[in-house]
Amino acid sequence: MKKITIAIDGFSSCGKSTMAKALARNIGYLYFDSGAMYRAVALYCMQNGLIGSKGIDTATLQERISQIHITFEADPETKNSITFLNGVNVEHEIRTIEVSQLVSKVAALDFVRSEMVNQQREMGKSKGIVMDGRDIGTTVFPDAEMKVFVTASAEVRAKRRYDELAARGDNPDYNEILENVQLRDHLDQTREVSPLKQADDALLLDNSGMTREEQMEWLIDVYKKIASEC
Repeated sequence: MKKITIAIDGFSSCGKSTMAKALARNIGYLYFDSGAMYRAVALYCMQNGLIGSKGIDTATLQERISQIHITFEADPETKNSITFLNGVNVEHEIRTIEVSQLVSKVAALDFVRSEMVNQQREMGKSKGIVMDGRDIGTTVFPDAEMKVFVTASAEVRAKRRYDELAARGDNPDYNEILENVQLRDHLDQTREVSPLKQADDALLLDNSGMTREEQMEWLIDVYKKIASEC
């Protein structure tokens, strides 16, 4: 079958990255986590003193944005994608609640989105990729052959995030996570630049009550149908 571009968008903490990674492994495609790119920029701001009492030092960040390079490498054992910030593995650091609380504000900056979209499009030139995020099907790859928009209730998503952090040995607070999920939903949907919304030609997947196996069966069925028709 002809290689295609698969764009998976949706709300935070609804399992987009997990399903996108698994789908890529199943069909032999490359996986890129666009959300990790914005998390890496947020981490860069934290590490380089660009967060102050007045918020993000946008002037300095804009001066440096072209120096922020996000790349991905496959873990040789798990085959999962590992995020690198200027050559340094930051996969663990970008998943903290501190980064989660900052990432939507960073992602709302037009110059940040412009640079990240340029990097994402460069990654996707050869097709045969799966990318997930907030605006992949609407902004980054509007011509993607397969588009999926994923949703789930805020409570379900907060519990998933809680379980993920707890499994890593952190000490998460469910109510804090739920508040963060709801805030991110609001910020993502109301930002001026590339707001979160379902593309007109995207298929809706509400996975609130689905197992990972059921999700994968659904995704592969959709992929096979679309790829065979291209």
